[in-house]
Amino acid sequence: MALRIDIVTLFVEMFDGFLSAGVVGRANQRHLIEVHRTNIRDFSTNKYGSVDDAPFGGGVGMVLQCGPVYAAVEHVQGLASPRGHLVLLSPQGQPLTQALAVELAAMPRLVLLAGHYEGFDERIRPLVDREVSIGDFVLSGGEVAAMVVIDAVTRLLPGAIGKEESVEEESFSDGLLEYPQYTRPREFRGLSVPEILLNGDHEKIRLWRAEQAKERTRQRRPDLWAAYVKRHNDKDPRDAGETP
Repeated sequence: MALRIDIVTLFVEMFDGFLSAGVVGRANQRHLIEVHRTNIRDFSTNKYGSVDDAPFGGGVGMVLQCGPVYAAVEHVQGLASPRGHLVLLSPQGQPLTQALAVELAAMPRLVLLAGHYEGFDERIRPLVDREVSIGDFVLSGGEVAAMVVIDAVTRLLPGAIGKEESVEEESFSDGLLEYPQYTRPREFRGLSVPEILLNGDHEKIRLWRAEQAKERTRQRRPDLWAAYVKRHNDKDPRDAGETP
């Protein structure tokens, strides 16, 4: 059965190209995902079709009103069963990690709520099952964040990627960055492919890649490395003054 994903947004047209290309486009064609878009403006209660207003207390920008958002979400939740796990894309949310992507991919249905302008009226939060952030930076709206979530989730679905093992070997699959990759030519501008990748010994290659993934994570993402060491009860060689 396809994973149903509903997007509640002000800008449904932003998803046109995204949903028709790459891994997400192929998953759509293969009926691995079923994506529906709902425009919050369709639930405006005034003749101008506006769904935002100035914030109480003053301030810059406009805030999305809770009435149209409630109406849009409740309409979407009633379109299919189950009601859908409602994810609000928000800089205040839980950081999107590979582990969270795996969790979301296991849901029978997702509803993604993408905001815009200066955000939502605070009273929409009782609707929400989870808030998710894609990073500590500011975007113009939640649509791009929703695309990131959809891409991360879709590639985990069986059949979305050509080789299932490629998903398991990607960055963050075990909390580590991916090992370095090479292809032809063997030499380029004085830079050579590591000899171990050319000897045909698959076990040695596997061990080399595992060590490279650890070393790369240790150097580039000490936060991930610390979590990996804790999770696996490994000893970080630097703690004992050893050479990595």
